[in-house]
Amino acid sequence: MSVGKSVSHDSAVGHVTGSSIFIDDRAKHKNEVYVGVLGAPVCAGAILKIDGSEALKMKGVFGVFTAKDIPHNKWGTIVPEQPILAFEKIGYIDEPVCLIACADEDTFNAVKKLVKIEVREEKPILTIDDALIKNSILCQANPFVRGDIEGALKNAPNVLIGAFECGGQEHFYMESQATVVYPLENGQLEVHSSSQHPTETQHVVAHSLGLDYSQVVCVVKRMGGGFGGKESQAAHFAAMAGLVAYKLNRPARLALTKDDDMMMTGKRHPFKNFYDVGFDDTGKITALKVVIVANGGAYVDLTPSILDRAMFHADGCYYLENCYIEGKAVRTNQHSNTAFRGFGGPQGNMTIESIVEDIAHYLKKDAFEVRRINLYGINDRNVTPYNQTVEHNLLPELFDKLHKSSEYQKRKDNISAFNKTKSGKVRGLSMTGAKFGIAFTTKFLNQGNALVNVHLDGTVQVSTGATEMGQGVNTKMQQIAATCFGIPHKSVVLMPTSTEKNHNTSPTAASSGTDINGGAVFNACEGILQTLRWVFLQQHSGVVYDGIKSMPAVDVKADLSHVEFIDGNVIDQKTKKSMTFKDLLKIAYLNQFSLAGYAFYKTPDLGFDKSTHEGRAFNYFTNGAAVSEVEVDEYTGELKVLRTDILMDLGRPINPGIDIGQVSGAFIQGMGWVTTENLFYHESGKLLSHSPTTYKIPNIQDTPRIFNIELMENHTNTRNVMRSKAVGEPPLLLGSSVWTAVKNALSYRSEDVLPHITSPATNEVILMELNRYE
Repeated sequence: MSVGKSVSHDSAVGHVTGSSIFIDDRAKHKNEVYVGVLGAPVCAGAILKIDGSEALKMKGVFGVFTAKDIPHNKWGTIVPEQPILAFEKIGYIDEPVCLIACADEDTFNAVKKLVKIEVREEKPILTIDDALIKNSILCQANPFVRGDIEGALKNAPNVLIGAFECGGQEHFYMESQATVVYPLENGQLEVHSSSQHPTETQHVVAHSLGLDYSQVVCVVKRMGGGFGGKESQAAHFAAMAGLVAYKLNRPARLALTKDDDMMMTGKRHPFKNFYDVGFDDTGKITALKVVIVANGGAYVDLTPSILDRAMFHADGCYYLENCYIEGKAVRTNQHSNTAFRGFGGPQGNMTIESIVEDIAHYLKKDAFEVRRINLYGINDRNVTPYNQTVEHNLLPELFDKLHKSSEYQKRKDNISAFNKTKSGKVRGLSMTGAKFGIAFTTKFLNQGNALVNVHLDGTVQVSTGATEMGQGVNTKMQQIAATCFGIPHKSVVLMPTSTEKNHNTSPTAASSGTDINGGAVFNACEGILQTLRWVFLQQHSGVVYDGIKSMPAVDVKADLSHVEFIDGNVIDQKTKKSMTFKDLLKIAYLNQFSLAGYAFYKTPDLGFDKSTHEGRAFNYFTNGAAVSEVEVDEYTGELKVLRTDILMDLGRPINPGIDIGQVSGAFIQGMGWVTTENLFYHESGKLLSHSPTTYKIPNIQDTPRIFNIELMENHTNTRNVMRSKAVGEPPLLLGSSVWTAVKNALSYRSEDVLPHITSPATNEVILMELNRYE
């Protein structure tokens, strides 16, 4: 059985040898044009005039295009309000306003300054605080309310009031936004895009040009990383290339430089969350009132859904008897913020983890004790603020097991002794948790489809709506199909995702790529298997069918599960009769049975009413915990992560090796968000940290010196394919353990002053906090 084994990533060899094909690796056609993008010169204001006449005089320039050339210029996943190319009004600096179709990139760089963009500049809104003052509200969500929050706060033995603030994050995928569009006959377009959402890309390209959806095919072979940044925002760049290809009737290639990509695209949402928390002398939270405020940027994009998930995860791993959780997003003149791995969950979860750390310091207790006493229970205290029961709750077991395996108490004692030496360095230790809801919070997105073609040589082709961005979803599809048919996983080939084979697909996002597409693959395989089991039994019934004598139609309701597919053979466990898989395929073909299967899957029992807070918001929860130990230099603010231990509940993993890779990668990405990845803006609003030289993602020296990851065995998740659990986003939340460990380290400087740092905890932020104690 292939499922459960750590087989290698299906593109591992290609990635290592450099033979994997990404968008800009595609061979250039003889008449292909390069599409360069020009951005707005100011953050806010009006576009008065765009003059490309001088550029058009230059050799190698084939066209200059503006919003006036686009039949339908507005797009948006939730609200179609964002222009593909800005016109009249400017939403943010470097917002795309103009396209130049050139012979090549060198020509674009030589002529782009010849395009004159005249604007009338206005005063921008650049911060959450400024937007709140000016009441620049992008959207609001109905609050979650449980119990008597005001009474509970009034009667709480202890109350803390404060704000938690975290910055955004650049996706920093290795492959920037890229697309190549080929014009076909009859006005059709074939779009090759680095996109997490081929269907939306297809629809945005078609709509922008006034074409039918059926006239546009979007193909995604793979992405060089996505992390949410290509869920929605790949679509309008594809539309730009589509415009040029359609107007010039020539292949058009658009591939942003890293600098342009970082300046033009949205990031993880910055948040500023205000709270009042009441708790007793043991640290048990008796009341939490939190107002979550997200910086949505210039346009709606996916902000309402991200805000919802932040609210869904504001409870973290902890039961809240009395709570009020409110959410709103503000509109600013920054790049339109968008999906990012975790999708608002990290910002909500990190808020309560920060609060718990403060409660512990206030009560002079160890933070683990406070966390442990507040964890969701198993038989009681197990209902979320949005009225969903936490089923099969392993959180107490996770926390207790990790506390023991990480030698938490021993290390805590050693850290206390070390910090008393006054060596110029101070250490901290903290454990945080993750309880991540798995499903799209928008109900209709929880669907997928798959096409499975079985060939007579016993090999299989699988097509799904899932897109491969390095996370290994194709490998897991391979393993599911291989396990169903009892064949080696290398006998299964995953085909490029294409909207002509898998239509109306959901984005590969919300950690659900394997869940919904794997469910569809399983269903498609089962349809074929029912046919093959029937053919097998008929062939062994004593009547010989050779393609001349007709075999009876398949009884799709018959229980034929006793016919099993194992190691390339088909075996009837009742009679012990058998034959090879290939021989059975030949018999089925000669008797005119289909060896292809198309199936649909939708996540069952989902449906959450935001107005009444009734229904099931998530299919299940992926849980985990992490313990991180850090060391801070008191003279420079330099931070080192000495050790991290992670324990994850991933159900019964389809591929443990890939899952461990996802856990480690997600943690490091989350750690980077809360420590080094600082988005730095000029006072004019322009992003200054827009390249690898100015934006600091973690490198090998930043990773924990000791890094332990363990997967907890759990076979209880019957709600998902092969009893697995999603892994893509949940471990990112655990990166906050490094940030709370920094707070713990700083707490040793004063017993009476609560450490107050923003995220990311850069060296500068840490040093400024250290100076507060002088």
